[in-house]
Amino acid sequence: MGEEHLQPSGDAPGWPGIEARWTSSAKDGVGTALGGHSRVWYAVSHGILNEVYYPRIDNACTRDLEFIVTDGDQFFSEEKRDTDSTIEVPVAGVPMFRITNRCRQGRYVLVKEVFSDPGRDCLVQVLHFEQWSPELKLHVLLSPHIGNQGMGNTAWTGEHKGTPLLFASRGNIAMALATGAAWRGRSAGFVGSSDGWQDLNRSKRLTWSHQRAADGNVALVGEIAVTGEPVPVVLGFGRSPAEAGHLACMTLTEPLNDLRQRFAEPWKQWHAGLGDSCRSALDRISATVLRVHEDKVFQGGTIASLSIPWGASKGDGDLGGYHLVWPRDLAETAGGFLAIGAGDEARRILHYLQATQEADGHWPQNQWLDGTPYWPGIQMDEVALPVLLVDLARRHGALSGEQLAGLLPMVGKAADYIITRGPVSMQDRWEEDSGCSPFTLSAEIAALVVAADLCGGGLAERALETADRWFGKIDDWTYAKGTRLATEHGVDGYYVRISPPEVAESGSPLGGFVPIKNRPPADACGETVEIVSPDALALVRFGLRAAGDPRIVGTVKVIDALLKRDFPGGPSWYRYNGDGYGEHEDGSPFDGTGRGRQWPLLTGERAHYELAAGRVGEAKRLAATVRGFANGSGLIPEQVWDGEPIPDRGLLPGKPAGSAMPLVWAHAEYLKLLRSLKDGSIFDLPPQVAARYLKQ
Repeated sequence: MGEEHLQPSGDAPGWPGIEARWTSSAKDGVGTALGGHSRVWYAVSHGILNEVYYPRIDNACTRDLEFIVTDGDQFFSEEKRDTDSTIEVPVAGVPMFRITNRCRQGRYVLVKEVFSDPGRDCLVQVLHFEQWSPELKLHVLLSPHIGNQGMGNTAWTGEHKGTPLLFASRGNIAMALATGAAWRGRSAGFVGSSDGWQDLNRSKRLTWSHQRAADGNVALVGEIAVTGEPVPVVLGFGRSPAEAGHLACMTLTEPLNDLRQRFAEPWKQWHAGLGDSCRSALDRISATVLRVHEDKVFQGGTIASLSIPWGASKGDGDLGGYHLVWPRDLAETAGGFLAIGAGDEARRILHYLQATQEADGHWPQNQWLDGTPYWPGIQMDEVALPVLLVDLARRHGALSGEQLAGLLPMVGKAADYIITRGPVSMQDRWEEDSGCSPFTLSAEIAALVVAADLCGGGLAERALETADRWFGKIDDWTYAKGTRLATEHGVDGYYVRISPPEVAESGSPLGGFVPIKNRPPADACGETVEIVSPDALALVRFGLRAAGDPRIVGTVKVIDALLKRDFPGGPSWYRYNGDGYGEHEDGSPFDGTGRGRQWPLLTGERAHYELAAGRVGEAKRLAATVRGFANGSGLIPEQVWDGEPIPDRGLLPGKPAGSAMPLVWAHAEYLKLLRSLKDGSIFDLPPQVAARYLKQ
């Protein structure tokens, strides 16, 4: 609103701008409004708004939106670099954030409320000025990355019905930035040459007023008049600039208290419907994280994370990030929902899985929300886990007889695929190697037993015959005896991480080699018997081995010797020895090679094993360890840093690394662990499998 005092100066120079990059994957908050009227999702970190997604949760449209403060003379302060930031959640379980940014030079304190308009495709920030001097100038800087692309965007200054706005578009998506205060200047530019950051950094005031920057890596800037009163800043989206501008202006007309209340109330009601299943703050945060990551048009479609791993080093070549659907993560998420009694959400995921199953019975390695495959791999555990999910939902009363009957064709097709294509998987659950892994074998065998129970008939006979045959070959395919590691650690044998595909025919893993991905060429291969993984605990989790089985006990001893790392708050584990998916030793981002770090979700899986072994106290201690791995906002990362402290990169031992945060799968595993501890038994263990095999 209001008039600007700078005269427009035409097109910006410097096309097309520098190479586009995303931003930090270490989020402090993620959110959306409940209901289908607002198709906007958002993430915040380092005191600012990061990616905003529209109209689907797999479609990022911004890199970030931040504020810069200058004094027109010598002072330049950028929120994400020059303030100490804190974040609060005013209402427990409601993803509405209050961010306080305190200038390190003591010149200002800026407080921002962040939420979305529950009735429109608009993101709202309300600015409060706890400390402010008259000479200071406030500027908003917006970096559009529409349609998961930093390049090819067009930005311009314009109006909607006489109201000055900042616009950007790419393809059939447009955005409009509006403010409830007067603009003192506006400009569009190309990043790295004519964008507002460059102008403000050099001049300490806005001197450029470029009207347009077309088809490049662009940014928008505007100076906002500060009177001391709260200022709403609204980012609206639409299929055209007019639609985006209209929605942004409409949201500005709404009383702020009404917007806050309409945003918060559905979330409070949803949490109330969960009863006492989420008692602590992290319980509620975890439930909220799961719910936030679901799409609103492709209902049930839930992405892995509202983040791009090591995003600040990633550009347009990394379209997907983690805002894709992995069937494995989806099944784990649905299990988390079932653990807290959220049956509606779990059913939506099941129906989404049903709609995205391929004709031959498998699911893609990962996919966009509409089911279009992204990566081409096939992972047999991703075929098996949806079958186990159907049975888990049935056992916990989330499916009526009619609903179960409607899902049985999906179960049958998946079981047929496993029978005809298993046991060897093109990729293991870590998306790297082909062969036979204890985790995938466990999931396949369990799924076949469950499918036989659910479907009956001729399928049951074939499924059980195959399951029994593979069950009898588990040790031939994945158990190593008399090796160097066995001698060194004083055990008879242990389960390996994965054996090569040919083991299903030859019968012994002892002589094979397996690739080690994400490592330099000299380290890109290892002996099968030299590589172990916590994946072997799936044999217990899925009911194929008892926790006290000497083979499992020996495997745990080797796993702990090679993969366990103790932190002050408790231990965690590597995915396998030699893992390369993580930062380099100097903390620089993963770039195709690196070194894997500890995964908090593996601590949750270990806690389930300890519970199965009857060590309830240890399981509870590990649950507390998982809580300790969360950041200050309660978000659980994919990995935690295990090296020496590198403060300049934000890397501290036992604290989030730079891969992805939050990881929905990790929050789901935590919620399932809480339910398992409450029940005194593993929540998602299929009883049919245990009844068939643990008696042997």
